[in-house]
Amino acid sequence: MRLDKLLSHSGFGTRKDVKKLIQSGAITINGETVTKSSLHIEPETDLVCCYDEPIAYQQYYYVMLNKPDGIISATFDHLHETVIDWVALDYQHVDLFPVGRLDIDTTGLLLLTNDGQLAHRLTSPKHQVPKVYQAKIAKPITDVDIATFQNGIKIDDYVTRPAQLRSLPSNQPDEIWAEVTIYEGKFHQVKKMFQSIDNLVLKLHRISMGPITLDEHLAEGEYRELTAEELRLLKEI
Repeated sequence: MRLDKLLSHSGFGTRKDVKKLIQSGAITINGETVTKSSLHIEPETDLVCCYDEPIAYQQYYYVMLNKPDGIISATFDHLHETVIDWVALDYQHVDLFPVGRLDIDTTGLLLLTNDGQLAHRLTSPKHQVPKVYQAKIAKPITDVDIATFQNGIKIDDYVTRPAQLRSLPSNQPDEIWAEVTIYEGKFHQVKKMFQSIDNLVLKLHRISMGPITLDEHLAEGEYRELTAEELRLLKEI
């Protein structure tokens, strides 16, 4: 990897910023001062320091976001704030993207990464990664509704995979909640599934994706990197 690319990916600024830093003599490789930004290094074996402080290079990032209402699951948008804008203060040096998507008004677990292979495994229909949602709905569900979800529902031009549906207890007597588990991620899928049984989703919140469950200590809008154990579980998919 080029030295300037490593420094840029490690949060030391733009390529222009990094070039000036290198030319100033602030960077050493294995104890030797370097001034050429085009030098190639081995990130895993070469010791790169800035002002004598070692730089720990990280190639891939895996971020858990408790997505808030009102931002979209995209890398760029002309009208709305995106999930990438939301985490830019800490990850502007990384080309993150959302793994799948949540609707603008859907909250909860969203993974952000720059690991394309892992993202593909999590979203590919053939892997059937379960995604669990809690839905505030307009009417109580019935045994027939549960069976309908289990049998698959025709929506637009496709039939959903079998999905699990169950009632959830509610702390508010005027609120009705249900939990649904799906194994794909079509556009507005959960909302359309409830519409097909003459019900309406009033609020939707994702709590898990595969083996990863939303950290209960993350308030809406907060985020953190995955733990080593969470990452190990993901890579077993």
